[in-house]
Amino acid sequence: MTINATIVVLPGDGVGPEVTAEAVMVLRAVAERFGHAFELSEVLIGGAAIDTHGVPLRGEDVEVCRRADALLLGAVGGPSWDHLTGAARPERGLLTLRKALGLYANLRPVAVMPALADASPVKAEIVCGVDLLVVRELTGGLYFGRPSRQWRERRGRAAVDTLVYREHEVARVARLAFDLARTRRKKVASVDKVNVIQTSRLWRTVIDEVARDYPDVELEHVLVDAMAMHLIRQPARFDVIVTENMFGDILTDEASVLAGSIGLLPSASVGAPRGAGDPRRFGLYEPIHGSAPNIAGQGKANPVGTILSAAMLLRTSLGLEREARAVEDAVRTTVESGARTADIAPAGPVATTSEFGAAVAERVAGA
Repeated sequence: MTINATIVVLPGDGVGPEVTAEAVMVLRAVAERFGHAFELSEVLIGGAAIDTHGVPLRGEDVEVCRRADALLLGAVGGPSWDHLTGAARPERGLLTLRKALGLYANLRPVAVMPALADASPVKAEIVCGVDLLVVRELTGGLYFGRPSRQWRERRGRAAVDTLVYREHEVARVARLAFDLARTRRKKVASVDKVNVIQTSRLWRTVIDEVARDYPDVELEHVLVDAMAMHLIRQPARFDVIVTENMFGDILTDEASVLAGSIGLLPSASVGAPRGAGDPRRFGLYEPIHGSAPNIAGQGKANPVGTILSAAMLLRTSLGLEREARAVEDAVRTTVESGARTADIAPAGPVATTSEFGAAVAERVAGA
């Protein structure tokens, strides 16, 4: 099946332009090999948009993104914009985009490549066989609750953030997690803090209700503090993990060390399916790492997370499973060949960002 697709690239800040350039090269190799037509364009976001347009994301650029089939993002932020606050900060562009486009779930797969098992700070015998997927609710919870403010009172400074979840927000991310589990090992672990927090009590109730529609999927509930321990002690036993916004933010960064480097891991922020009988979802795809301004422009950034994000884009938004597997296989064989960027090369030759990306693109084109 030949498809035409519009992909908007948001390079962002720091190493973002470097890693997205390699993912774009891989997408072009996919298009050429499989006979697709990908129309790729760029939009500024984050600090780059602030410097050019005065805001972290223009309204007209949100509309450009809305008309696309999928989005590919690098990273946003950096010390140049640390003096900004609130809606003026670079990160606000990303939060605005997620909210405006209804991207309510963040998917973060963590799979350990056998060739890199020794790169993890966790013992190789613990990380071998790890292949889990964290489904994080993305548009509710503490990050979006109101009121959220600071003030002064007689005894000193005070602050408040509001944690709110509504039934429909929990139900839709739960259904996505269970649907994904059916394509994997049919296990879901739901993470909450039901012994303390009222929103977690609602979360668990709704998860249990949704689970009744998935009798073939095994469900377990895990307290967030216990999950923080389990991810280090026995990560291989988990398949799909579903949790709320802040818990997911923290746990996915913890899980990133299992693979050996935060530069290796992709992610997708997705919305609802396109329609009845069409499982494809509009999504924004990005590596989980930040803008890493300390190494920007030096060719040291690992492009794997962004390239694998492009593979998720092919699978989830465009429905191109064979093409996604070709990219994933090319990354794996490139690593197995001995190619290493600085973050995963304890000794021996080090590949630059562009050298590693070129090696992957060559394998995709010639596989």
